Amino acid sequence: MPAGFVDNASSLTPGTADVATWNAANALHPAQRAKNALNALVTQKSEPRPAGAGGFQATPSRLMPHASRSGLLPRGSRPVPPPRKAPVTSRIPRARYHASMPAVRSHQSFPIPHSSAPPTLVMGLLFLLAFAALLGGCGGGSRKPAGGSELSQPGSGQATPAERKSWAGKEPAPAIPTGVTWFNVDQPLTLAALKGKAVLLDFWTLGCINCQHIIPDLKRLEAEFGDALVVIGVHSGKYSTEHDDESIREAVRRFGLQHPVLNDPDFDVWRTYGATAWPTLVLIDPAGNLVGGHAGEGVYPLFQPILASLVEEFDAKGLVDRSPIPVSLDATTTATLLSYPGKVLADEDGGRLFIADSGHNRILVAGLNGVLSVAIGSGKEGFADGPAAEASFRQPQGLALSEDGRTLYVADTRNHAVRKVDLNTNEVTTIAGTGKQLDRLPGVGAKAKETAMASPWDVVQDVARLYITMAGIHQIWVMDLTTGTVEVFAGTSREGIDDGDRRRQATLAQPSGIATDGRYLYWVDPESSAARRVSLTGDGEVETIVGTGLFDYGNEDGRGKKAKLQHPQGIAAADGIIYIGDTYNHEVRAINAATFEVTTVAGTGSRGWSDGPGQIALFDEPGGLGVARGIVYIADTNNHLVRTFDVASGRVSTLTLSNLLVASGATPGRPLQVTLPAQSVAPGATNLRVTVTSPAGYHLNSQAPSRLALSSSNAAVVELGEKVLQWSSDEIEVTVPVPVLLAEGTATLSGAASVYYCRTGAEALCFIQQIELTLPVTVTPSSAQSEIQLSYLLPESVG
Repeated sequence: MPAGFVDNASSLTPGTADVATWNAANALHPAQRAKNALNALVTQKSEPRPAGAGGFQATPSRLMPHASRSGLLPRGSRPVPPPRKAPVTSRIPRARYHASMPAVRSHQSFPIPHSSAPPTLVMGLLFLLAFAALLGGCGGGSRKPAGGSELSQPGSGQATPAERKSWAGKEPAPAIPTGVTWFNVDQPLTLAALKGKAVLLDFWTLGCINCQHIIPDLKRLEAEFGDALVVIGVHSGKYSTEHDDESIREAVRRFGLQHPVLNDPDFDVWRTYGATAWPTLVLIDPAGNLVGGHAGEGVYPLFQPILASLVEEFDAKGLVDRSPIPVSLDATTTATLLSYPGKVLADEDGGRLFIADSGHNRILVAGLNGVLSVAIGSGKEGFADGPAAEASFRQPQGLALSEDGRTLYVADTRNHAVRKVDLNTNEVTTIAGTGKQLDRLPGVGAKAKETAMASPWDVVQDVARLYITMAGIHQIWVMDLTTGTVEVFAGTSREGIDDGDRRRQATLAQPSGIATDGRYLYWVDPESSAARRVSLTGDGEVETIVGTGLFDYGNEDGRGKKAKLQHPQGIAAADGIIYIGDTYNHEVRAINAATFEVTTVAGTGSRGWSDGPGQIALFDEPGGLGVARGIVYIADTNNHLVRTFDVASGRVSTLTLSNLLVASGATPGRPLQVTLPAQSVAPGATNLRVTVTSPAGYHLNSQAPSRLALSSSNAAVVELGEKVLQWSSDEIEVTVPVPVLLAEGTATLSGAASVYYCRTGAEALCFIQQIELTLPVTVTPSSAQSEIQLSYLLPESVG
């Protein structure tokens, strides 16, 4: 649950008179909360934990109480079951695979056990979230955690941070197990090799919104402390699909993680360090000793002062090692036209397809045939309104179209905002959200532009109302487009799968896709693997169609709750059918809206990329869906594609996007830096022969002109007859001669190229490769070479 939200048995209802009570309990400014939390130290004793299912504590102990359903959950964190690894198979057997694990809750502060002999005393970071209410404000009772001592306050007689002389730990941190898969490094890391650096372990799972919320905080800490700090992401996945190395590798790329990450599929590291929720963070000092830990969001304001103190203390002793660790980023070397597209919207009346090109921070508009017409957004991360080429987004997701087809609404997820695009002028305007993550719920009729949001993931319009899935706070909000006001429509803000009164009883779990048939709102809750609905009229009650619990998931067809999904993120309604993007099962499912019968219409349960009949087609984490003219359009996120499913024929195809120049200006790619072998050539009037060759199984793309800009560091030695080359070809190789005049001496030729090329075959995924070439040239009469050869073989895509 995000920072700042009360999770108690009373379940105060946002959007009613109770919201005043709720906000009063959470009214402290985040900075003041952080200050108060840092002034509260806890001293507790640690002891071995009783073994539960999978070796994880499943029964209460003095140190780590497991609360009842109405108990406390770390703010901005995700409840965790006893870790039990679900089977990971390349094909999930339908009607056989079903993982069901009970939820476990815990307090957000914890001492950390040693892997062999537990420490007798851990003084540490038993602090709260920056935005969370202190314990007394959550439960209305004592500040004392079960089995622990009272949280200290200034004047209590216990040491405060200002009085504390050292944050250094006393007990050695347990070693990281060997034999795990690492990402972003060439070789496994050990804590022994990291002595001299502070180490921050981040226990996360890739589908958890709270884990995603803290990424900017982690990057900020890394930037501030440089090589004195090493963040290590410990991926302890909730879902079976999240145990796969490939899923984690894609998440590392998608989230732009540049620190080391390891895969902990069996929860070995998790258990060793006593993690309790996603995300959990554990700090180790430069001597390799445990400092303490924290579960939830609000990471930067809590860890920054502790890290500053630790680095200063160990620096004074000459014990900080600032030598860089050998990072090798798990990043694609070839830019695709689309980058992790999250959502699509199909406009049947207007014949348009809108694509949320999330990884490129923009929206692409095309015809239903794939012909691109406009790119909305500069491609740079940001939060700027204005014309299409200047406006900026931050990983936009859901899209909705006004009834007159003139306005596009965009869930600008990482900006915590909703934007609108005037499709006549392509002007972008912010209509809701402040660009900051919320710390309190809105009251009834709150001004949308003055109200902070929490990762709005999808939007759908019904008449003059815009419904917004607020994934970061487990709610659905509604905006009145006439008055410009916003309020909570459904969800108490507590994560769960409770049905009932939409505001007072219903609990949601990271709603990420929403649709309507004009009578009901339908949505998917990924974190409960559920499909749900509520009536658009009256107060209504939330009804679960598919899904039974936060840790119940699988891959089964059937009626209603007999069916199983796995972390679905996409949904669309058409002709009495609710289509589901069953993301972690790599499938498209269909629910009969009248009978709740669930069937699989496309996909096999295995990741991949293959067209053909639905029962053999392959996807890789399909996300958003749109339906128009009997075709289901699918954002095939990890394949960087838009796919189509023909309802009548049952066939899956890959949509070929054309008129690619529309997208070229806003497609950022990391240029390859290539230095070619030096050449010697005889003086005189001759040619620079430029040759670009596609790798085996690829060809150049004639639909988008490739370009090469040339320059010479010494025009007196190498004088170029042409400086800009452009070509369109669908051949495997192209050669372009450039006239040059050579005089004795040395020079360096430089070339900046953008080359378009595609895989060969019907499933023709296309790429944009940006290259910066350098070629040293020596002109001497003794050389037998008469021409300069600038040849380059394009790389195969690793995307």
